[in-house]
Amino acid sequence: MRKGADKKNIQHILKDLHLVEMELTDGHSVLNAVHKAMPDRVFHLAGQSFVPTSWTSPANTFEVNAVGTIHLLEAVRRECKDAYVQVAGSSEEYGDAYGEEPIAENRELRPLSPYGVSKVAADLVSFQYAKSYGMNICITRTFNQSGPRRGEEFFDSNWAKQIVEIEAGLRPPLIKHGNLDAVRDLSDARDTVQIYWMLSNLGYLRGVRVNVCSGYGFRMKWVLNKLISFSLDGPCIKLVQDPERMRPSDVPWLVGDPTALKALLGGVLPHRAYEQTLSDLLAYWRGRIGK
Repeated sequence: MRKGADKKNIQHILKDLHLVEMELTDGHSVLNAVHKAMPDRVFHLAGQSFVPTSWTSPANTFEVNAVGTIHLLEAVRRECKDAYVQVAGSSEEYGDAYGEEPIAENRELRPLSPYGVSKVAADLVSFQYAKSYGMNICITRTFNQSGPRRGEEFFDSNWAKQIVEIEAGLRPPLIKHGNLDAVRDLSDARDTVQIYWMLSNLGYLRGVRVNVCSGYGFRMKWVLNKLISFSLDGPCIKLVQDPERMRPSDVPWLVGDPTALKALLGGVLPHRAYEQTLSDLLAYWRGRIGK
């Protein structure tokens, strides 16, 4: 974990955890952490994961996501080479992949953001380590996911928070938003965690790339309207596009093909309806703001 990281979400299990501090951009720090932990499974989910931030901090995004991945893989190679390593990639690697068919793993990578470029670099270096050193590395290209406790900087969580603030009388009945025409493959993060664990039980993968996705596309306007429909204040709420929430270039359509994932996991994937995810997200913010 990173020094000074917020532990409020793990307080109930803290006594059962052994936490080791590290800084992903510091190779010596990562090597020391891996040496102390000597893991048999590594789930590499750390990084700069907010696409808009990559436009204002492209070099830092690349350093954290790409160079940080090198630091981690090098540490595992030296200390516990036989460990399973999952490197969490992103659907943003596909970038300009608009089409009628869901995106399969063999689709050309054409990232449209500094974040997407950084994840492509991490993807490629992970494949290289798997093939060059025989390491057990699975590269998951994960599409959008959400659920309770999602950071308020992300679109659906931010909208849910704004709705709850309207319900509480803390802001006028007006929601600021960015591009509502984009279509995204959306899953529940709790299903994604279960899938990650299932993949880690498969044995030796050595550079396998697999989409983690639902295969269903949702337009952002539908997501926002669905959240509003769950609120008694919904009929009063107005929508306003915020120029600050628009990106220099945006991926218009990202829907994944889960065929390879289903084949790996025996055909059946954990799946919560996204409407339930949104309802749970609103409940989370009502609990936070109510307190």
